[in-house]
Amino acid sequence: MSIKVTRASLPPFEEFCEEIRPLWDSHILTNMGPLHDRFRAALGEYLGCPSVTLFSHGHSALEAALRALRLPAGSRIVTSPFTFASTVHAIVRLGFEPVFCDVLAADGTLDPSCLEGLIDLRTSAVLPVHVYGNACDADAVEAVAARHGLRVVYDAAQAFGVRLDGRPLVCRGDASVLSFHATKVFNTVEGGAVCFSDPSLAVALDDEKNFGIRDECTCVAAGGNSKFNELQAAMGLCNLRHLGDELLERERLDGVYRRLLGGAVGFFSVRDGASRNYSYMPVLLRDAAERDAVADALVCAGIKPRKYFWPLVCDALPYRSVPAEVPVARGLSSRVLCLPIYPGLALDDVERICGVVLGSLQ
Repeated sequence: MSIKVTRASLPPFEEFCEEIRPLWDSHILTNMGPLHDRFRAALGEYLGCPSVTLFSHGHSALEAALRALRLPAGSRIVTSPFTFASTVHAIVRLGFEPVFCDVLAADGTLDPSCLEGLIDLRTSAVLPVHVYGNACDADAVEAVAARHGLRVVYDAAQAFGVRLDGRPLVCRGDASVLSFHATKVFNTVEGGAVCFSDPSLAVALDDEKNFGIRDECTCVAAGGNSKFNELQAAMGLCNLRHLGDELLERERLDGVYRRLLGGAVGFFSVRDGASRNYSYMPVLLRDAAERDAVADALVCAGIKPRKYFWPLVCDALPYRSVPAEVPVARGLSSRVLCLPIYPGLALDDVERICGVVLGSLQ
């Protein structure tokens, strides 16, 4: 059986069945039911952020966060090209204009020193990405944004539970957006959330997820439908109970990779004061040719790595006409390869993966 780059975490089957059993009595499956409320409370406590709005998908949550801030129509949002397409798609689908900022070579996050030169009178917001769970330089980004009166929304899809200087990362900026997709370190099969501190955003976010309907007689906006259902909430409640053990297992696997591959490949740095969730195992090769050779060797051995993020979003067909002076991001994109890491991956398999990597580099 092949080894994939990730595998969805699932709770014990019986535990999930017990969690959903009351649904067969209540017949409540959606529309912010009791499991939804329990999960939202548990999630807020775990994250250290009491203001959380749940969505059916992470992408829906990101679009809702941008809409809720009431940014000027057609304005510009500065973001990173070293990210999954969803980040930039949300900007464009809402009628905003993306502006690509280069990233830091050390960790792949948005480079604050490049940010100021990209801001003009049409810029309304910055959308940095916590890449592979690596925290952005939030202090520097927010300092630049404050000087220019810009909103800051973080794409924290890969940074579940990460803290920076002892503070929950999702409490930074105007809002932080999480994804609970099955491939993430914490999943509810599908799902997402917006974490925020301004209580006025709560009503706007609820309008975005539930057709703009406040009650049976009142519709205030042309909102969408991205409600988080009871089955998702049940999965979230179960997976949250086991997350601590899974993070410890991810940390152990990460340590094995670093011990066996140290000196042969490069690793991304972790920002001082930031914790890790070990959601990915990215390594850096010398160049694109070496990266491709390692990837091909792994595939031949029944192991499926991922060239993530390659190609850059700015090189995707919808964005090729958007200016992008991002040499650091291009360099990282051509060299990065994510190796398999997930709870349940056997140490023997990690050793075999490392053996293939090292053998292909000789």
